[in-house]
Amino acid sequence: MKKFIFLLLLIPYVTFSQEDSFFEKPPVFPNCEASEIESLQNCFDANVLNHIFNTFKTPEVVSEEKYVGEVVVLFEVDKEGAFRVIYVDAMYDELKDEATRVFDALPKIKPGTYNGKPTFKQYSIPIQIPIVNQAVATKSLASKNLEKEEEKMSIEEAIKTEYDSVNKKLVPYTNKEYTSQLNIPFTHSGYAKFDRNINLVGTNSHTASKPFVYEDVSKYYDFKAEKEALTKGKETLVSRKLWNEHLVRYQAENYWFTIDPIFDFEVGKDTDADFSSTYNNTRGINIQGGLGEKFSFYASVFESQGRFAQYYNQYAESIKASDEVAIIPGRGIAKRFKDDSYDYPVAEAYLSYSPTDFLNVQFGHGKNFIGDGYRSLFVSDVASPSPFLKINTKFWKIKYTNTWMWLKDVTPAGTDAEGAYLSKYMATHFLSWNATKRLNVGFFESIVWAKSQNRGFDINYINPIIFYRAIEFETGQDAGNAIMGLSAKYKINDNINAYSQFVLDEFSLSDITGGEQSWKNKFGYQLGVKYYNAFKVDNLMLQAEYNRVRPYTYSHNSTFLNYGHNNQSMAHLWGANFSELVLIGRYHYKRWFANAKINLGVRGLDFDNNVSYGNNIYQSYNDRPGDTGITVGQGNKTKTFYSNLQAGYLINPATNLKIFADISVRDFNPEAQTATTFKNNTVWFNFGIRTDLFNWYFDL
Repeated sequence: MKKFIFLLLLIPYVTFSQEDSFFEKPPVFPNCEASEIESLQNCFDANVLNHIFNTFKTPEVVSEEKYVGEVVVLFEVDKEGAFRVIYVDAMYDELKDEATRVFDALPKIKPGTYNGKPTFKQYSIPIQIPIVNQAVATKSLASKNLEKEEEKMSIEEAIKTEYDSVNKKLVPYTNKEYTSQLNIPFTHSGYAKFDRNINLVGTNSHTASKPFVYEDVSKYYDFKAEKEALTKGKETLVSRKLWNEHLVRYQAENYWFTIDPIFDFEVGKDTDADFSSTYNNTRGINIQGGLGEKFSFYASVFESQGRFAQYYNQYAESIKASDEVAIIPGRGIAKRFKDDSYDYPVAEAYLSYSPTDFLNVQFGHGKNFIGDGYRSLFVSDVASPSPFLKINTKFWKIKYTNTWMWLKDVTPAGTDAEGAYLSKYMATHFLSWNATKRLNVGFFESIVWAKSQNRGFDINYINPIIFYRAIEFETGQDAGNAIMGLSAKYKINDNINAYSQFVLDEFSLSDITGGEQSWKNKFGYQLGVKYYNAFKVDNLMLQAEYNRVRPYTYSHNSTFLNYGHNNQSMAHLWGANFSELVLIGRYHYKRWFANAKINLGVRGLDFDNNVSYGNNIYQSYNDRPGDTGITVGQGNKTKTFYSNLQAGYLINPATNLKIFADISVRDFNPEAQTATTFKNNTVWFNFGIRTDLFNWYFDL
């Protein structure tokens, strides 16, 4: 039955090539180059059929059992003219292996073209068993098809078959997302699987601007091969959907899409809490697809209720919006659910279009990240999703990322008379340059400005190559908050690379050189190193990272112009006025995985006296205690220790559905407890099953 359905979806061999138009040209074998353009397809067909007849060796078991049937092969000729088998359907595995061998033996030829540019072409062919010279039969069949095509249908008859013809254009699903313009869901553990591949010495990749697009990473990492290596339980439809495939997948000639449910069911215990258990209950739907070869779309909707560890709940309520219950960090505004839980719906979606090989444009509602580390001092994914427009341009040894974001101020000062949250805007430039095959350097700049009665989305910041700092001076220094930064990454060898970031919020040379520790010295830096296949253990990645940001960085005299969204920082989770050491280990073996993390840090929080010591970016720096003697950790000095150990099993690689268990230990020890700062000594056990599509940050 499976084979019968598959054959119905295929075009007979004599017409397997995509219907040629004036703009298309099929792949060309060397002996076909002198042929007329109208004969090129027939010449290509004949070469493939003759190669099969001369090369195919019927396996012994097939001959012994006197099998009569077909081997159906779906293959393509890529942009370089290489043959690649996509799918083989046959009664015997030996026939599948032989068909693959035969097509692997085909030489590289001139690729097909569209509008004069190389393109890939897909074909399907049923190989007759026992082997016959199908090239002879093709000629007679081709002539019959030609006669049929000459029998013109009336317009009325043709349009009446339009609806039924849609299903006839179906083709076998070929995991086209792995070469599409879709974003690879950004999770640190997921990206660790291919991080080494894209950081090998000599690659011309750019690894800071995230999330990555599948089309870019597929040059360095074979997603299809890795997925096939994990294939299991393919005997029945239910087992395939559970272990290997999308729930719904549909592919036609020029479009495809998938539909999957989203789950995040967790239950746990916090030893420091005054309630019985923690939990999270997320249900949702994920839709992704593509139209043609250049356009992709994505949407996910989450409906969630949860109660977390006590320290996390306290923090969520401390950053709540004016009239709301809480803001779940990284997710969004929450309503009260029952007596002590939260209801927090979230939606993310985007459109992705690549009109040329060097340009990708995305418009959507989601998150972005710039950096090679676990944290980012430029743009991070710790805040709630927001609307954005992003343009990635790649050429030579350059990648240039422009992002415009629409943010919200949910503080009392950011709420209008009708209770609506006011908007502000953020625009960023990030230039990544591979200076050598080992060294990458980057330049970053960002500006935040407010929407007001006299100012909306400022046209000055639409220019993708202008310097924001200059515009800030033109429009007035109080009209925006500009941030500048530099980054660097050095590949010591294939297994070790070092990375760094430096961010500058304000530059005053006299204050920097004055030696008085001026408050104007608003800067931060990051130093990190990654070690892949550590100690010669495959798939073991170790990472160490140090982050330090001086007080008042990212803040502004106008609280509306801080570097934040929905009461969360757009950079480091801790805001400013801190130093932090992060140690991470990640390992995976087949479908099993384990992650370990330790955070050690010191930060200077505020007391209950309305004085800003530089940690809270939502408080005006005009409320500082003085102009000099400003040091990291000033104020309510708080030491933090956080560790997490997680292990689990990947249920379905196509949807990234995982089952896991973890334990977190947190010691949060401020010098003084305040209305929003509580001493915690937490041990949090957690167990769950979740569709892993984004990063959770519990290391507050």
